[in-house]
Amino acid sequence: MELKYFRLIKTIVEEGSIANSSERLFLTQSALSHQLRELEERLGFKVFQRTRNKWELTQEGSELYKLANKLFDAIDESLSNIQHIKEGSKGTIKLSAECQSFFHTIPGFIQKMGILYPEIDIDITLGATHQTISQLLSDDIDIAIVTSKPASEELESIKVYKDEIFAVVHKENHLNDLDYLEASDFSDIHLLINSFPLEGVAVYEQFLKPNGIHPIKISAIPFTEITLSMIHANMGIMCVPKWQLTPFKLSKELMFKRIGKNGLKRKHYLVVKMKHRNKKYIHDFISNFEEDFLDV
Repeated sequence: MELKYFRLIKTIVEEGSIANSSERLFLTQSALSHQLRELEERLGFKVFQRTRNKWELTQEGSELYKLANKLFDAIDESLSNIQHIKEGSKGTIKLSAECQSFFHTIPGFIQKMGILYPEIDIDITLGATHQTISQLLSDDIDIAIVTSKPASEELESIKVYKDEIFAVVHKENHLNDLDYLEASDFSDIHLLINSFPLEGVAVYEQFLKPNGIHPIKISAIPFTEITLSMIHANMGIMCVPKWQLTPFKLSKELMFKRIGKNGLKRKHYLVVKMKHRNKKYIHDFISNFEEDFLDV
């Protein structure tokens, strides 16, 4: 049974007659009468009892009218939901990460998102990376990428990937002779990092600080190319996950050394406020991020 017949029954009941329904349905009275005759012939029963001045539903017609109301209510609800979904597809996401090395890989992901979801604007926040959770709680950013799961009940954490941090050393560096590096091996080295404070440097926070070790010299160099040149000259070492250096052409004289007997491994979480989690554009960002970074 076509939707137009349900619309016809509903309109006649609400308008009182076919004559009154004509303007609302944008059809002539003759066309509506033809539709009603056609419907009743198909069904094999009368939908309305008609007198000169009154149209009344039959018992069968009354059931069809109830069904018509349910159908159109459901359609209105679904269209309203679709509109909300469409509106929820638009938004700006302010993104930050506690580990600056992450920003080496995010531009490609943002480019992909721009093609797939042109209504989502992703804004990278580079400042104060060591304060990402406080920024998130104060709504200065929308999504944080962190390596420690926060305890706040206001936040939801989604584990997206794991990686391992290695020390990058010149092959002639004495550390290259070791099977793996212990914390004490860092006491007399020049450690090259992206930026201060040290609380945002994984090798320091997770490996050196717990063992009471502080390298003899630490330099912050924001440009990876310069850091790699210094390591190539055997002027220091850096500690990074291998994926961070994928965009760079590495000299064969640079070696990766495991940190600790079992390796220095991290988990990465996307963190978002619970109240924003079900927004469609937030959901779309997270699902695509999980897909892209799952195997990092």
